[in-house]
Amino acid sequence: MIATRTYFLSLHAIKYMPRILFIAAHRPNRSPSQRYRFEQYFSFLRENGFECDLSFILNERDEKLFYGPGNIPEKFFITLKSAKIRLKDVRLANSYDIVFVQREAFMTGSSFFEKRFSKSKAKLVFDFDDSIWLLDTSAANKIWQWMKSAKKTGKIISLSHLVLAGNQYLADYARQFNNNVKVIPTTIDTAIFKREKEYQDNERICIGWSGSHTTIKHFEAALPYLKKIKQKYGEKVYFKVMGDAEYENKELGIQGIPWTSETEVPVLSGFDIGIMPLPDDQWVKGKCGLKGLSYMSLEVPTIMSGVGVNTEIINDGVNGFIANTDEEWVDKISRLIDSFELRKKLGQNARKTVEVSYSLESQKMNYLNYLKELLAR
Repeated sequence: MIATRTYFLSLHAIKYMPRILFIAAHRPNRSPSQRYRFEQYFSFLRENGFECDLSFILNERDEKLFYGPGNIPEKFFITLKSAKIRLKDVRLANSYDIVFVQREAFMTGSSFFEKRFSKSKAKLVFDFDDSIWLLDTSAANKIWQWMKSAKKTGKIISLSHLVLAGNQYLADYARQFNNNVKVIPTTIDTAIFKREKEYQDNERICIGWSGSHTTIKHFEAALPYLKKIKQKYGEKVYFKVMGDAEYENKELGIQGIPWTSETEVPVLSGFDIGIMPLPDDQWVKGKCGLKGLSYMSLEVPTIMSGVGVNTEIINDGVNGFIANTDEEWVDKISRLIDSFELRKKLGQNARKTVEVSYSLESQKMNYLNYLKELLAR
């Protein structure tokens, strides 16, 4: 007789790792919304036992075609290719514990894919950081606006098991459709966004703005008071615009600088004053102050328009300035130009604000616990 042995594996020795499928439009390290809302949490989630996979639909070539003017046949085929990717995601959904949709799964007004995810074995999480129900379509794609739906965001929220909103205004909107809504502010990784050199008292003062080609209109709204600053201070001031490399303003001597992940921190650190001008409208009320927080984390004294979440982030005169009228903008920019000590004090206080309330470190346990609570239900 051949002796046999029976092996018993303790259940404690089996460590199950929950799996999350992140659904988003762009490739990694491309979209600010994705980077700051979930990509920067990947390492922390993996350290705490989660597997994280990202499914995106637009590669670098497709992005240029899709967001550029014209290219109608190419955009049609990109849409078909994107649908194919999402159908594959639907088939895979049962092998995940959570499907995490950032803003939307697909670029049309349909919530077809979110409905399929909600019927899978996975829990559906929806994350958003803008008033996306208002359909702020880019100029290059106005022709496709008929394919969008103002009701789509509410439908996705109603299908979700958990909703993560970037601020209270967005959370209030979401609670019309879902009771399980949590606020996770858009956060900065302060281990990356930190100054390499101490803030300097430069002879020439750089007034900087960061954005993209779709938000350059907000910078242009600042031109009237920036021209007054230029008239007042002459060569003592100069201006930088990062994010729209094609932008040019000869009167103010501006040639846009492209955004890259490698140069973002060095360029922003070169600002002596960071500005975030915005209109007072419904779309802006949903914004999460990311540009301003980026400046603040680098100890750059920051001036923001007094709209939306900006008034929660900035304690006027303590960790930055709030300005609304042209006169207020000219006055507060001038005060910062005239005083290095004021610039330094506001910048240091700004960094502390980010560390306490708007940093990855300050929010990561909330992020983790909300996902754990969802799986424990």
